[in-house]
Order: sequence, then structure tokens, then C-alpha cells
Amino acid sequence: MSAGMPFDAGCLLCRAERITPWLYEDDECWVAECLICSTPMIVWRPHALPAAELETAMLEVLREHAAARYGTDGYWIDAVRRRIPDHWHAHARPRGGFFGR
Repeated sequence: MSAGMPFDAGCLLCRAERITPWLYEDDECWVAECLICSTPMIVWRPHALPAAELETAMLEVLREHAAARYGTDGYWIDAVRRRIPDHWHAHARPRGGFFGR
């Protein structure tokens, strides 16, 4: 992460440890299987909440990976940040379910 971006050393998402398989990454975000629910999860790198336009763009990245796993209509986007509310992330959950495969 570049200098000046908010970072919290105690935040699992900030640390971005490769505990589960990673599906995608760029300078803005990364997509990996969630450690808790085994669904594709996108994470914005800074410990913050993005502007609406950036959030929309990142959700499109997540949709691409969700469609590859569940099919184009086999998932729903869950953007509720339950465990880490102050670090933006979202999950792609299987249609009709909450946990992964």
C-alpha cells in the first residue's frame, strides 16, 4: 500500500495476509476467498470507506469473480460490513445462501 493511505496494523483486511486463495489484485483492491464464509470477497486496500464511484467499480470486479464461481444469476452481493465495519469490503454470496460453496 502506498504512503498516505490509511492503515490499521490490527486490521486483518489491512494486513492482507494470504491465508486463503486470492483471485485478483491490483493497486486499489484485492479479491480472495473469505476466511469465515468461503465466498469471494473484495477488499479496498485503505482502511477507510471509498467514494461511491470507486465502490461501484470495485463491485463490478467482484461481480466478474462471482459470476465465474456461481454463474451470472447464482449470487448476490452482500456489502454489509459486520465484523470489520470501518474497512470497506463486500462478499459475493451464493443465491439462496450465506456461506460459500
